[in-house]
Amino acid sequence: MNRLQQLFEKQQKGLLSIYYTAGYPNLNDTLKIADTLEQSGADFLEIGFPYSDPVADGPVIQASSKEALDNGMTLPILFEQLKDLRQRVTIPILLMGYVNVVLQYGVEAFCQKCQEVGVDGCIIPDLPMYEYEEMYQAIFEKYELSNIFLVTPQTSEERIRKIDGLSNAFIYLVSSAATTGGNLSISESSAAYFKRIADMQLKNPFVIGFGISNKETFDAASQYANGAIIGSAFVKNVDANNLEGSIKDFMRQFKS
Repeated sequence: MNRLQQLFEKQQKGLLSIYYTAGYPNLNDTLKIADTLEQSGADFLEIGFPYSDPVADGPVIQASSKEALDNGMTLPILFEQLKDLRQRVTIPILLMGYVNVVLQYGVEAFCQKCQEVGVDGCIIPDLPMYEYEEMYQAIFEKYELSNIFLVTPQTSEERIRKIDGLSNAFIYLVSSAATTGGNLSISESSAAYFKRIADMQLKNPFVIGFGISNKETFDAASQYANGAIIGSAFVKNVDANNLEGSIKDFMRQFKS
């Protein structure tokens, strides 16, 4: 089992994942943020590689991506920063970003580099499922890299079951058909959506993201899933002048 599978085997509830943008607030903060987040109690991390034309990101993550690109962040630089990852960080790490960047780097080269530096999986929201299955699944499996698929309230049962069959770590349950950075409120319809997924008895665990911003929304999402992902709220609270302190302050609400 890889680190992701081991984590979900060991802990079935209350898993906390944090997303942050590589190269933000400063170009070389990537490992320092990962290290501090692990020390502060995060269970696994999603490191975003920035892209100029995001489709699912709200204004906070868009702004952090622009700043990271302005700082000079690229995929080759990110991999160079991550070469010492496993000397400092033990929790599972995913890379998250858009398929154009991966295609430009080369899919096999990308997967091979992920394995070399100790990345456990990736989330590429705009990679079509059929393309993954027909063209890239064998490459991902060759390098023991988990590909994480997204499910939305509009995803059909047939597609969800197909995703479940193609997955080997967890499924990312998008809380609503919106961009990142909103506020999750567990309405009747969203509760029914989460329950519908739970009732399907999927073989993979699932984690809820989009709109998780504080302890209240994290706890609400965790009632329905194995855990939740926080992105925009964390990125918004990162202070370049007090990097470690601002991270620890943010994380304290979840671990107190």
